[in-house]
Amino acid sequence: MDGRVLPVLLGPTGHPPKTYRIPVPDPAGGPPTVLVYRRVPRGHSRRLGLIQGWKYQYDPDDTSGGKPRWPWSKTSGPPRGEPDDTHG
Repeated sequence: MDGRVLPVLLGPTGHPPKTYRIPVPDPAGGPPTVLVYRRVPRGHSRRLGLIQGWKYQYDPDDTSGGKPRWPWSKTSGPPRGEPDDTHG
């Protein structure tokens, strides 16, 4: 990055976004490279363990692929199949 400060929009809860994507133009005129940064806690308080702030950490392999992770979605585990037939 070239040292510029970019504004970060806050959500309805007052927190910054969990991921921040920065498109970097290609000098040869090709498609831009997208750098992905993830929000991580800056530190925790000693007594209660509360988060004291946020910072962004570079994520080189962007595991989410740009899709939101829903808590009720299962990405791994055994396949869901038909239950065993107990009536013969």
